Amino acid sequence: MMASLMKPSTFDIHNLAQVRQQAYEFVRSKTSLEPSVAIILGSGLGGLADDIDIDTAIHYQDIPGFTSSSAPGHEGRLLLGHLLGQPVVAMQGRVHLYEGIRATQVAFPVRVMHALGASSLLVSNACGGINPDLNAGDLMLQLDYVNFSGDDALSGPNADELGPRFTVMFECYDRNYLELARRVAQAEGINLKEGVYLAIRGPSFATWAELRVFKTMGADALGMSTVHEVAVARHEGMRVLGISSVTDVARPDVAKHASGQDIIDMAKHIEPRFRALVRGIVAEMPTS
Repeated sequence: MMASLMKPSTFDIHNLAQVRQQAYEFVRSKTSLEPSVAIILGSGLGGLADDIDIDTAIHYQDIPGFTSSSAPGHEGRLLLGHLLGQPVVAMQGRVHLYEGIRATQVAFPVRVMHALGASSLLVSNACGGINPDLNAGDLMLQLDYVNFSGDDALSGPNADELGPRFTVMFECYDRNYLELARRVAQAEGINLKEGVYLAIRGPSFATWAELRVFKTMGADALGMSTVHEVAVARHEGMRVLGISSVTDVARPDVAKHASGQDIIDMAKHIEPRFRALVRGIVAEMPTS
C-alpha cells in the first residue's frame, strides 16, 4: 500500500522498528523536509510554534503509532519547518504515562523524529520547584534526571537496529549543549537556573512526605514527563538538551498547591523568555 494511503496503525512494542518505518513513510508522504533538530514543547509552551516557518503540520491521530494527547495545553500536532533558518521538527504537545499508556509509547515520536533526520533533541516541560532557590516563573536547565515514574521507555523487546540493549545514561544531557544554553541565556539577559529533574507517573501531585523524600534524593524540580523521551533519544544516539519551565513550587512548607490551570497560566507567563532562549539555542545548534 502507498504510504500516502496507509491507515494509522496501533503502537506495537513487539514490532517497534516496523511501526517506526510506517510512521516515517507517512510523514515523508507529506513533506520532504529533513530536520536537524527535534523539539518537544511541554505544557503551556506550544506558542513557540508561532516562531516556526511551518512547512507541514500533521495531527498525531493521523500518524501510525502516535497517540493523541488528552492533557490540557497540548495541541497534539507534529510540525515540520524552519526556526531561524534551522530545519526542525517539533511536537506541539506530548503524551504522558498518566494518560494510560506505556513509556515506550510516550517516547515513540522521538524515534520517528530521529528517523526523519533529527540528530539533536531539545525537550521542555513544566515543573514544580523543590529546591528553595527555584521560584514560579524561573527557567531551569536540566543537568540530570531521576526516573521515579515506575516505567522505562527501553523496557520490553529491544530493536537492535535502533539502539543497544543497555544504554548508558551518564551525561544524558549533552555537555556542549549545556554550555550553549548558558551562553545564549547570558546574551539574552535570561536568569537561567540549573538543577536535577525528577519524574513521577502522575496525574496526582506529590504528597508532602513524597516531596521530602524527593528532596533527599537530590531532586531540584518535579514533573510528569521528559525522562522517557530523553532515554529513547540517547538509545538512538541523539544529543539532548532539556529546559524546564518552573510553573509552581513543590515544597512541603507551602500550604497551598497550584492548580492545573495555575500551572498553564504561569507557563504562558514564562513563554516569551522560553521562546527567546530556544530560538537562540536552536540557531547555534550544529546541523549534523
